[in-house]
Amino acid sequence: MKELTSSQIRQMYLDFFKSKGHTIEPSASLVPKDDPSLLWINSGVATMKKYFSGQVVPENPRLTSSQKSIRTNDIENVGKTARHHTLFEMLGNFSVGDYFKKEAITWAWELLTSPDWFGWDPDKLYMTVYPKDTDAKTDWEAAGVAPDHIIAVEDNFWDIGEGPSGPDSEIFYDRGEAFNNLADDDPENYPGGENERYLEVWNIVFSQFNHEPDGSYKPLPRKNIDTGMGLERVVSIFQNARTNFETDLFMPIIEKTAELSDGKKYGVNKEDDVSFKVIADHARAITFAIGDGALPGNEGRGYVIRRLIRRAVVNGQKLGIKGAFLDQLVPVVGTIMQSYYPDVLAQADYIAKVVRSEEDRFGETLDGGLTLLNSLIADLKKQGGSQIAGPDAFKLYDTYGFPVELTEEYADDQDITVDVDGFKAEMQKQKDRARNARGKQTAMGLQHDLLINVTTPSQYVGYTQLETTSKLTELVVDDQLADEATTGTVEAMFDTTPFYAEMGGQVADKGDILDEAGHVVAHVADVQHAPNGQNLHTLTVVAPLKKGATYQLKVDAIFHSKVEKNHTATHLLDKALREVFGEHTQQAGSLVEGDYLRFDFTHFGQVDPADLAKAEAIVNEKIFAELPVTTVETDIESAKQMGAIALFSEKYGKVVRVVSAGDFVTEFCGGNHVKNTNEIGLFKITSESGVGAGVRRIEAVTSAAAYKYLHEHDDILHAVASDLKVTQVTEVAQKVNALQAQVKSLEQKQAALEGKLASQQAGAVFDNVVTAGNYKLISGTVQVSKMDQLRALADTWRDQALSDVLVLGAEVNGKANLIVAVSADKQKQVKAGDLIKAISPKINGGGGGRPNLAQAGGKNPAGLPDAMTAAADWLADQD
Repeated sequence: MKELTSSQIRQMYLDFFKSKGHTIEPSASLVPKDDPSLLWINSGVATMKKYFSGQVVPENPRLTSSQKSIRTNDIENVGKTARHHTLFEMLGNFSVGDYFKKEAITWAWELLTSPDWFGWDPDKLYMTVYPKDTDAKTDWEAAGVAPDHIIAVEDNFWDIGEGPSGPDSEIFYDRGEAFNNLADDDPENYPGGENERYLEVWNIVFSQFNHEPDGSYKPLPRKNIDTGMGLERVVSIFQNARTNFETDLFMPIIEKTAELSDGKKYGVNKEDDVSFKVIADHARAITFAIGDGALPGNEGRGYVIRRLIRRAVVNGQKLGIKGAFLDQLVPVVGTIMQSYYPDVLAQADYIAKVVRSEEDRFGETLDGGLTLLNSLIADLKKQGGSQIAGPDAFKLYDTYGFPVELTEEYADDQDITVDVDGFKAEMQKQKDRARNARGKQTAMGLQHDLLINVTTPSQYVGYTQLETTSKLTELVVDDQLADEATTGTVEAMFDTTPFYAEMGGQVADKGDILDEAGHVVAHVADVQHAPNGQNLHTLTVVAPLKKGATYQLKVDAIFHSKVEKNHTATHLLDKALREVFGEHTQQAGSLVEGDYLRFDFTHFGQVDPADLAKAEAIVNEKIFAELPVTTVETDIESAKQMGAIALFSEKYGKVVRVVSAGDFVTEFCGGNHVKNTNEIGLFKITSESGVGAGVRRIEAVTSAAAYKYLHEHDDILHAVASDLKVTQVTEVAQKVNALQAQVKSLEQKQAALEGKLASQQAGAVFDNVVTAGNYKLISGTVQVSKMDQLRALADTWRDQALSDVLVLGAEVNGKANLIVAVSADKQKQVKAGDLIKAISPKINGGGGGRPNLAQAGGKNPAGLPDAMTAAADWLADQD
């Protein structure tokens, strides 16, 4: 067996398929783009869906990649098994309608067994095939696989419902008798069974059918190859590791964790090893996820990161680690992965800062969770119970980050069990809510073949001209290619077009299609890219259109100009935000309309208004500096050497367009821009808000829209100045501050007077002690303006120990309020919460509280006297 590092293995795989004519696709961000069906990129093929569905035709139908992926459906097993991970790398080779079964199998065998490549022993390799897929069996034998190493397995058919499907072939490596964990006669002791000896390393899917809505399978017009090889598993074979964790992908993290622990060592204690593995796995996942722009939060991707951090912290405590430590593992992860993912180490300081903040936050939450858990156990013991309820265990998990296993451990020390089935039921409810929230999106769309083979060229000329005379080359009517359209909505391609197709956040151009006589024959409603990259115009037809005819294409110049101004402003804003907040700030999406612009960016924490003002000032400074805006087309490497920054993980071709505003900002961009920043005129931020975990949104206007915005607000300010009777708007703030101080002073005086009035009323009420059954009761209604004053009276009553029970009512803002207090020595016999529930129906309301104090609100103030009577009656009925 060759001695190779994980970096060498990854590169060898990619180099092999590059030698077979494949284009190496870079590893995409873990955060899916334009795919609501996925929470995370969870496989190599997830980034290829647009090619397999026919939405986009790749420049090269042969593709290969090493794709970082996250799967969270089995987090609880991470650390307990040899190969479960949240973050992993999937090596893959893909054919989009090009080569098929024979080539995929032949090349797989060559990569695995050739001395020039992996050089594995052929006798240690086994292949499983779908029983009806005789071609695969034949091809494996032709490649050199012994017939008795090819096993038919009925499950070898890849199918996710409607969409592409087909048989697959899995490849297993025999790790030898030393790894055998089953008896020889165990039915799972075979390649393809659930065992440790035969390790699955590669799955090759032969996508050749379309699973139709009616359940039938029809041959695909374009057969595809989709493969997946787990890098971590392959590395464990090369490095003869018993599990994926004893490899160079994980051991440096484990060793660093051991240094931080209370003298713990990996490989000594099984329980400690589980904690080491959990921490190593989760440290990788959170580092990559945060590096790709996701941040801890309460839902979606943010919740996953928060959960992983908390699980790692809890396991750190089991190893005796005191305080935050995960942030110290971030640079370790970055160093391990530096050869293929240099951005991780470059962002290590920022990622560590985010992780440390979340760790510190969980430190406080962890204490709260322990307090709740101890309280639950204490209450159970008082009541003679012996099991923590499922919803309570789930609350500890969901709110405080306690894995149910941790709750079980703490409970077991007190001879208390946990309703695990109830916990799982609550967990399933949460999963169902998350699944419903994502909607019924399909994981892999159907193939759309109508325009896949349409390669008629269509040249975009809108960078330099907004009107052209063009030939209508393709026409789509009712989802069919047509020669003529007379009415309705259709799609059309022209040999040249000045209409920009929506891309990179910039909306499509609008305008008209005119005939040779200058009459409008269609309105351009939208423009999108066809599978082969042409501009596909959505038209509203008002007069007959004919394929092959010549038309005048005319862009709405005013709308186009507004979009240009807003688009250039987004580039200035992007750079300004990085200057103010730091280089870790990344664009997370944008929308460039004619009336306004929207810019999403990653940022950890709230945005200080002063920092926002700085960013706005920088943009305007660059507008007033009259910077020339230039564009150049070049190759990617040259663009990077120019310092160009790619926006929002856009995919770029061999030739890229780079836009620069003076020497202030240089970025990749295929959109439209002004010639000089002075054309923007003015830039004004109109709003800033959070739109997700770690993602902020700025909305802004430019030019005439900015002037209009400021003019409207100036009118408002002058109106306020007039109402305040100040002569200069500069005096408004001072006047408002003075009025606020006056209001605060009056409110304090009012509260003091109301407090005195309430005390005077209380004196009369507190003197009226009656007997209700076995209890002394004080009850009555008082005049107060806030519920707080009722609670203050209850505190006075308690301090003076005037009776066993207090019931007070008041009408506040037209609504009824009740408060019930019970003395400490009577709380075992009478609970305030029970009494409030008994009398609140009298005011058409409800309430609750603790045994010593409860309150209620209702819509019927007239029922307050009846509530007092009901309180006396209820107490009289108690033993």
